[in-house]
Amino acid sequence: MSRPHADRTDVLERARAAVGEVRDPEIGLPLGELGMLRSVDLEGATVKVGVALTVPGCPMKERIAKEIAASLTGIEGIDHAEVHFDAMSDRQRNGVTSRLRRDRRGTGTERYFDDGRTAVLAVASGKGGVGKSTIAVNLACALAGAGKRVGLLDADVWGFSVPRMLGIEAAPVAFDGMLFPAQAHGVKVVSVGLFAGQREPVVWRGPLLHKTIRQFLAEVYWGELDVLLCDLPPGTGDVPMSLAAMLPDANVLVVTTPQESASSVAERAGRMAERASLRVAGVIENMTAFVCPCCGERTELFGAGGGERLAAELDVPLLASIPAMARLREGGDRGTPLVVSDPDAPVSVDLRRAGERLLELAAPRPSSPDLNVTVVEPRLAAEGSPAR
Repeated sequence: MSRPHADRTDVLERARAAVGEVRDPEIGLPLGELGMLRSVDLEGATVKVGVALTVPGCPMKERIAKEIAASLTGIEGIDHAEVHFDAMSDRQRNGVTSRLRRDRRGTGTERYFDDGRTAVLAVASGKGGVGKSTIAVNLACALAGAGKRVGLLDADVWGFSVPRMLGIEAAPVAFDGMLFPAQAHGVKVVSVGLFAGQREPVVWRGPLLHKTIRQFLAEVYWGELDVLLCDLPPGTGDVPMSLAAMLPDANVLVVTTPQESASSVAERAGRMAERASLRVAGVIENMTAFVCPCCGERTELFGAGGGERLAAELDVPLLASIPAMARLREGGDRGTPLVVSDPDAPVSVDLRRAGERLLELAAPRPSSPDLNVTVVEPRLAAEGSPAR
């Protein structure tokens, strides 16, 4: 209940400051900074807030209203909040777009996330079926759960599975040629699967693949990220090569199974990364063994030692050995990864530690300006004279 002695001017100023800092859940910037805050008025103990949505019928308006109400909680003199929505005009929306759009092609080259602020991790494998996407999704959620700002680019154009594994069904919001990632479990996501039907095949060749990846990097408003994970298609084809050129500071995580034939193929993905001047950060071995939930007997379904051999060949650390387990698969099928549904499970702990280690290995290194160097040639002393 409000207190009658609360100063109205002070209450209104505190309310405006609190509401102005509420962030748009899709763009990630404060409402006040985006020009979305129309008004903040006080009538008695009720704060009336006017918000201009970037697009009419924005699906996030209920969430915005709740966060506005939460921001006002605890301010003396306020008992209730009313949030009124309308939509921006085309001119206002263009202003937001101009505020957000960044030209990252200043040198005429297509290079992204090379400013030293975001760690880029490309998750690769030599062949399909090794659980690469499962590892990528769980790592992304583990890092987001640890408080990191995480983006996940599903670059597996033909075999996209990230949206389903994260339980995302709605398409991303777009306006004025700018796309905002979908979000789930604290992770920002872009995938061809958000535009194509789950059962629709994607039949694209090199130029269109390159264009799609460029659009995902250049025309998506990712906001400020601590880490961007890229789920690559298996092998060493067009998409990995395009990403290697567009993300020059990427570090590669190679996923394999213990099977010797799988690890030998995975080595090619690692060698491709090295030839493209990318650094291989480490290896994760998936489906290491099956442990019977009843008796605890361990069965090596796919052999043993493939991850260790691959890490030794690439001269990188083996970051984790993940057992074959139904719960890991079930989490992806349900749209709730294991690290989210059971963060204390041993596998979740291993994946979280692997993610932390990866961030240490892939810590972005800001580029420093070149120094002007003056070369001073030594002066030879004249014969018979002492050198100085």
